[in-house]
Parts: sequence; structure tokens; C-alpha cells
Amino acid sequence: MTRPMAEESKPHAMVSMYLTLMRTSIITQFQYRAATYFYMIGMIVEPVIYLVVWSTIARSHGGSVQGFTPGTFAAYYIVWMLVRNVNIVFAPFFWEWRIKEGNFASQLLKPVHPIHYDLGEFAGGKVVVIILWLPIALALALVFHPSLDPSVLQCVVFFFAIWGAYLIRSLVLWALGLITFWTTRASAIYEAYFLSELLLSGRLVPMQLMPKWAQQLSWAFPFRWTFAFPITSLTGPITQRELLEGLAMQSLWIGVGTLLVAMVWRRAVARFSSVGG
Repeated sequence: MTRPMAEESKPHAMVSMYLTLMRTSIITQFQYRAATYFYMIGMIVEPVIYLVVWSTIARSHGGSVQGFTPGTFAAYYIVWMLVRNVNIVFAPFFWEWRIKEGNFASQLLKPVHPIHYDLGEFAGGKVVVIILWLPIALALALVFHPSLDPSVLQCVVFFFAIWGAYLIRSLVLWALGLITFWTTRASAIYEAYFLSELLLSGRLVPMQLMPKWAQQLSWAFPFRWTFAFPITSLTGPITQRELLEGLAMQSLWIGVGTLLVAMVWRRAVARFSSVGG
């Protein structure tokens, strides 16, 4: 039976490790920047479809839908694209491959918890994503003319909110991935999670346009804080109190996610066995 190694003892060593992982990931991503860029261009299709549909609806209703104009929708879905790409993390169904290929067994031999390697490597990739998103956002802005006039506070909150969203989604999906140690149907569990996320995150429709019951229900799940909040924190409309409440809720879910990973990890790794030649 394989058991996890002892955790690191010095915070500065962890910071150094994260910086190294991010730096290595950035270099790797830039080596394949053309592939990454074409992938991101492919990601334009989904938000542009939403944008065109909702802009058409707004125009047919006299220029706005519950305060959302074509320009407001343009701002929402252009920022949506960045948030969506930052939120792409290690999905639960990849855990089946990770275990089957022996990747997980080798990670257990490393001196720190395996989640740190995922967080650091993916975070580095997000830096590249942000850089590559800028010209795409500029091109979309020239075509769709977004209405975007954030305050300094909104820009600051957005910076923390987008990374908070990344942490929340990483932790929650990592915990879901560990369920693979109990069932080979992790992909089915992820599909149920994904459906809930679509309905309660603001990914399909801005939360302000959702029914009141859905808006209220979304407060009890992490989805709102990984999509709707970081997007709205920059595009608005949002009050200063809502900005601070959003950061507080993100902090809460980061704590919940950390606790969830720790609890499931101890039980999952106790079930793990690896055979090699």
C-alpha cells in the first residue's frame, strides 16, 4: 500500500516550488503557443453564439433585456471567454487515465501533496492564456463594441476574483476526481456536476437574467463564484458591498474546497495500490 509523503515544512520552499512550476509551465506553453492560440480561437465560438443570440433578443425588445444592452452583453461574454479559459483545470474523468497510466503512483513518491503540482503547473498556463486572450479580446471589442467602464476597485477585485475562481474550481474538481478510487464512473459524476454548473454559474446566461429562485439557490454552491462573480466584478452592474461579499464567498469556498480535498484524500489514498514490474 502506498501512502502520501510528509508535507513540506517551510512556506518559502512552497513559494519557490510554485514559482518554479509556473515558470516551467509558461515556458512549455510558449513552446506550443500556436496550438494554444488556435485552441483559444476555437473557444470563441461558444461565447460569440451566446452574444449574438442575446444581442438579437435585446434589440427585439427595444434595445435591452432587464438592463442588458447589446454592448453590455458584449462586455459580459468577452470577459466570459477569459474566465472560462482560466477555469479550465484537471477534470475528474482524467483521473481514470492518471491512475491507469501509473502517473498517480509516481506523484506519491514526491515530497509534497500532488495537488500542489497541478495547481502550480495549471497556474503557469493561465498566465499564457491571459496574454493570448488580450488580442482576441481587442478583436472582439472592435466587432461587438462592448460597454465596459470598470472602476479601479472593480479591476482590483477582478484580479483576485479570477484567481479565486481558479482555486475553487481546481479544489472542487480535484476532490471529485478522487472519487475514482471508489468508482469507475467518475465521468458520469462530472457530467452531473457540469450540468449543475451550467445552470447555476452564469455561464449560459448572466445570473441577473435567471429566475429569482435560481439566483438565490446559486449562493449555496461554488458555481456562481467561479463564473458569474468574477465576470460581473469587472463588467458590472455590481455594488461595492457585492464585490466584498463575493470575495468573502470565494474565500469561504476555497476553505471548503481545501477541507474537502484533505478529507477525501486521506480515505482515497488508503485505498490505492500500485503494481509494477
